[in-house]
Amino acid sequence: MADQSKTSAQTAEADKGYWQANVRIILVSLVIWAVVSFGFGILLRPALSGIAIGGTDLGFWFAQQGSILVFLGLIFFYAVRMNKLDREFGVEE
Repeated sequence: MADQSKTSAQTAEADKGYWQANVRIILVSLVIWAVVSFGFGILLRPALSGIAIGGTDLGFWFAQQGSILVFLGLIFFYAVRMNKLDREFGVEE
């Protein structure tokens, strides 16, 4: 019985570590997305207006395309990082 409680305690600790790492990845991704879409596209748009990219200013580009491209990049980052995290904790499919 002692081995079983030790095993479930280790499992609970591993589960806690897995979810802490998962939430950390999600929070970092959300902060990056917020900074790029809200920060660069709205708040910093006047400061970025002097930089031209693709025939328009950088602030407008971030508001129209940049935030979407960053979001797609974050999706791929999350998938790759979660696959690695799953392998580390032995819960891969």
